[in-house]
Amino acid sequence: PGHSPGFKKPPALLRLKRKRPGRRSDPAATAEAAAAPAPRGPSGAARRRNPFSSLDNAPQRAAAAPPPPAAAPTGGDPSVAPFWQFLEPACEEKPPRRAEPAESSDILTLSKDLHSPLAVPKVPSSPRQEFPADWSIKTRILFMSSQPFTWAEHLKAQEEAQGFAQHCRATETTLPQSVQEPRLCTELRCAFQQSLVYWLHPSLPWLPLFPRIGADRKIAGKACPWAQDEALQQVLMSDWSVSFTSLYNLLRARLCPYFYVCSAQFSVLFRAAGLAGSDVPTAAIAPTTRGLREAMKSEGIEFSLPLLEESRTRKQKNSEESLETETADGLGGSSSVEDAGEPAPSDDDDDGSFSWLEEMGVQDKVKKPDTISIQLRKEKHEVQVDHRPESLVLVRGSNTFTLLNFLISCRSLVAVAGPQAGLPPTLLSPVAFRGGTMQTLKARSVSGRARVPGGFEDVFSLEVLGPILPHALHALTLVLGPAQRGAFRALLSPHEPSAAFNSRAAPPQEAVHQDLPACGLHPKTLDQLSQCPTLGKSSIRLLEMKDYAYTWKA
Repeated sequence: PGHSPGFKKPPALLRLKRKRPGRRSDPAATAEAAAAPAPRGPSGAARRRNPFSSLDNAPQRAAAAPPPPAAAPTGGDPSVAPFWQFLEPACEEKPPRRAEPAESSDILTLSKDLHSPLAVPKVPSSPRQEFPADWSIKTRILFMSSQPFTWAEHLKAQEEAQGFAQHCRATETTLPQSVQEPRLCTELRCAFQQSLVYWLHPSLPWLPLFPRIGADRKIAGKACPWAQDEALQQVLMSDWSVSFTSLYNLLRARLCPYFYVCSAQFSVLFRAAGLAGSDVPTAAIAPTTRGLREAMKSEGIEFSLPLLEESRTRKQKNSEESLETETADGLGGSSSVEDAGEPAPSDDDDDGSFSWLEEMGVQDKVKKPDTISIQLRKEKHEVQVDHRPESLVLVRGSNTFTLLNFLISCRSLVAVAGPQAGLPPTLLSPVAFRGGTMQTLKARSVSGRARVPGGFEDVFSLEVLGPILPHALHALTLVLGPAQRGAFRALLSPHEPSAAFNSRAAPPQEAVHQDLPACGLHPKTLDQLSQCPTLGKSSIRLLEMKDYAYTWKA
């Protein structure tokens, strides 16, 4: 009657250290233990502990301390000691386990991998007024600060409507450097709502439409009436093609800064002229396969592999500086990712007519490689980069229009089997487009306590979930800076396949800035996205603001 549901986790009995094999080493002790009569009656039952009760919830009997455990006989094996000596005490220090939900929400329970803000790796020591553009899509951001985020809770209906109106009208909101009472600042709350808006197609509320790569388990078991209905699939693809074309037309007219096409196999990032340091429209595809690249070549689409070319250039430069080191590494047979970018060995001998065999008179005794084997050997280095960040494909200029038509008619764009069969790719955009549906990111604020040297301190957090586009990350920082008095920390969870979009989209000498005043982004956000990417194939994992200056860790 005095027990609680702690029986679900018996803590002590299951942690018995098995010493049974050692007991056999002392026959005398074993015989003595066997000769001792087993306790019977109520006294023996009282010493027996219920294995289904918790140490913390077990009923307390007498206030007297339990008798000290009997010491092991001198010179004997310690395995003959009473069994309770091998029980780990409940207060024994153990490796920390994952924090479990409590009645009061704890900041440490919000993240599965990042338990405490103190466990974050050190950030660079050079603060800057702006952080670099990150073109990867974030699935989750956890903002933490010593100031509460209560101002982001329970927006009024008028504030929510005003935020939507500001987004649709591309209204620029200017906030003071510091807001003394964030909860009473209507402009701040409306700007926060404005930063959470994005546009999506198709709109199927019961299906998770992002991410699409590796999402079969999440979509499996959901209602997909188009899976076996070809007519319905054609209707969905026709509607999707209209939305896709609408987005591209907005992009060319510089009314849409960028948008994403997310399929089950790869993702495409279309950027308008003037963004990412390019004076022409660009499209980046990642990850790709040799089959997709060959199909693009057959359609006359000119493209480049910037990460692969960068790897080759870097290796060539290193080989020129130290030829001996390069030779030693080659003999070592390194199989790193960058080795995938190495040019294939010369196959001139394979391409010849094998006349040298005839000169030696052994042309009939040596088996010649067939044409398929020669071709596979040549293409081995191309296949090695498939599904890797180095397989990023960059399309520039008028080739993006050819890519548009190619993707509309591409069969591999839509899965033909599995949970995503017949489901068109997901379109994500920061501005409205034909067939698009307005969506908002999910945000919630939680307060808790974090362990610090010397005790605990109050920590407040704001968790944002959803496909967080690059402009949304920057817009949120513009709002959080004044609200949190210029001090906060953000832990970012990127969609890994999209991290490759941070590669350079234009030659280093190209630095042409195009005016995009009517694209719907804040001028500061637009200025950030116009800079050349500097993160390579990585993405920002930690972003910290201190005294209104940024530091970050990729």
